[in-house]
Amino acid sequence: MSNFKIAEDSVDPNAVPQRVLHTGAKMPGIGLGTFGSDRFSNEEIAEAVKGAISIGFRHIDCASVYGNEDYIGNALKEVMDSGEIKREELWITAKLWNDKHAPEDVIPACKKSLKDLQLDYVDLYLIHWPFPNFHEKGCDVDSRSPDAKGYIHENFMKTWRELEKLVEMGLVKHIGTSNMTIPKMKLLLKDAKIQPACNEMEMHPHMQQQEFFDYIIENGIAPIAFCPIGSPTRPDRDKTADDTVDIEDPIVLKIAKKLNVHPAVVCVKWAVQRGQTPIPFSVFRNEYLGNISCTISEPLTDEDMAELATIDKNNRLIKGHVFLWKDGQTWEDLWDMNGEVTPA
Repeated sequence: MSNFKIAEDSVDPNAVPQRVLHTGAKMPGIGLGTFGSDRFSNEEIAEAVKGAISIGFRHIDCASVYGNEDYIGNALKEVMDSGEIKREELWITAKLWNDKHAPEDVIPACKKSLKDLQLDYVDLYLIHWPFPNFHEKGCDVDSRSPDAKGYIHENFMKTWRELEKLVEMGLVKHIGTSNMTIPKMKLLLKDAKIQPACNEMEMHPHMQQQEFFDYIIENGIAPIAFCPIGSPTRPDRDKTADDTVDIEDPIVLKIAKKLNVHPAVVCVKWAVQRGQTPIPFSVFRNEYLGNISCTISEPLTDEDMAELATIDKNNRLIKGHVFLWKDGQTWEDLWDMNGEVTPA
């Protein structure tokens, strides 16, 4: 017997902006992230999933490496056992972790996620990083795998072919990428049989990635934004002295004061209006209710949006140091800053 109920103060999911993908499918224009950064328990995150769905969220972003898909699966089962929500009303994303890029590992990895999530299919399955470089959970920023490799397109396509099979098998509705760059995406678009539906990427007012954002939109790929408020609870290993804080930016603060909202709400509104799908993480009801409520409230003005466009600092927070594969490299080598794939 399920105790799940739709909350009285819930937001109508049909009022939340939707993204139409190249298949014609609609994806809710805001989701709940489920990476707890080792700061929150699996139980807390599973409760947040139930709470978020009860107040109107229909898009939940998961990944095997977060180590909580089985807890989230119990939460999803409770939601659907209530009879208040049908499976087809939910959009569930899962991701292939770096140690499962070998072709023979892809389909079993997806099946494991489906078993843990207690689902027959996921709506979106992403390659979490374009590098097959494994590292232990919670490792130090200086940690390096002795088996680490750079991006090898031939190998990436072998992994992608297995994702295409998952679509053909009906286990996955859409496939996509995460933490990509324009040079890597160009190669994939040239060789893919099934085009990526979405690309998950870091985007917030201080990291707008305008060129890449425009490129994927032009190619019919929906951008999903992680760290949409600047990820204040990201792991300490991902923090560096040069990082800036979006919710302390004077322009963000000015707009927040005008609207009488938390600065984080300004970041979420900006993301939704710009056209990306933010996936803010929170286990706190007031925060995730605020995040979804702001998608249906009075929009930011053209002037607000224009001002926010001026505060981009190219401030990448999730730099990916642990995926480097050669001595003497810097994190910039992961992101193809010169417009070409960094040689493996």
